[in-house]
Amino acid sequence: MNNILTQNDIRQVDYKDVDLLKQFINPHGRIMSHKRTGLTSKQQRMIDEAIKRARFMGLLPYIQK
Repeated sequence: MNNILTQNDIRQVDYKDVDLLKQFINPHGRIMSHKRTGLTSKQQRMIDEAIKRARFMGLLPYIQK
């Protein structure tokens, strides 16, 4: 099962890449599970960490209204 990170050969996820991170957040602002995204465990941890950093820096919202 290919995912967007494997298809684009992305090895490191940057918290400043907001467009990429928005693909892993559902309409309510929650981080989607690895079952929905098709990521490996390592990739899911990288995405989780990047989303949390982006939220802390104010680049992504904590919740969607």
